[in-house]
Amino acid sequence: MKLAGKKALVTGSARGIGRGCAMELARAGADVVVNDFRRRDLGEATAAEIRALGRESVFVEGDAFDRVGCEGIVAGALEAFGRIDIFVSNPAVNRRTDFLACSPEDWEFVLRGVLSGGFHMSQLVSRHMVERGGGGKIVFISSIHARIPFTRSVAYNAGKYGLNGMAFTIANELLSHRINVNVIEPGWIDTPGEHESFGDAAIAEAAPGLPWGRLGRPEDIGKAAAFLASGDADYITGVTLVVDGGFCLRNAQE
Repeated sequence: MKLAGKKALVTGSARGIGRGCAMELARAGADVVVNDFRRRDLGEATAAEIRALGRESVFVEGDAFDRVGCEGIVAGALEAFGRIDIFVSNPAVNRRTDFLACSPEDWEFVLRGVLSGGFHMSQLVSRHMVERGGGGKIVFISSIHARIPFTRSVAYNAGKYGLNGMAFTIANELLSHRINVNVIEPGWIDTPGEHESFGDAAIAEAAPGLPWGRLGRPEDIGKAAAFLASGDADYITGVTLVVDGGFCLRNAQE
């Protein structure tokens, strides 16, 4: 219960990695605002599951890719809990296509979701944290795509590279306010989005060949987020935590 009494906001948390983060923050004692866009049923279900743990939780629908949407999300979180102590930024989208075929529209859309959404949300939350004083915790969900330039993901890769640089800059600027800003880079995580992209059969076939013998689970990322949001990580800021089950090491194995 290292997060008892803390108020958290997690974007994109109706399913997948965001849901894993919301659930693990709640298991560590935090009350959680669940956010997503056009997934109200899933978001409400996640909030209900958090309440079943004895925590407070509400679902705030809003588009974290858009500045006005971000303003509404933060306003809804503050209306529900009065403050935000922990923010996990998890807006993400990918449209896999070859670089030569990537349309300007796909490029802009992916960067808006992966990078710009993180900027807008974190700026709004940070302003609140600075105004109320007392520090805070911000965790950006990036990806090993920030260090491995996978093909057919030019916009996503660029967005995650940029997200890391943005996060470290924010960490530097918020040092005097004692707001910890860190990044988690997940590896291949078993989420609904991955099943939609690759198919159940392909994932089941690939999993045993991964270094850890399985894909990561959303709760693996959630536990890392709960650590970075806790007092145990008070002296950690401006760093990247890779949570990938050795995925980045697989080509170094004999």
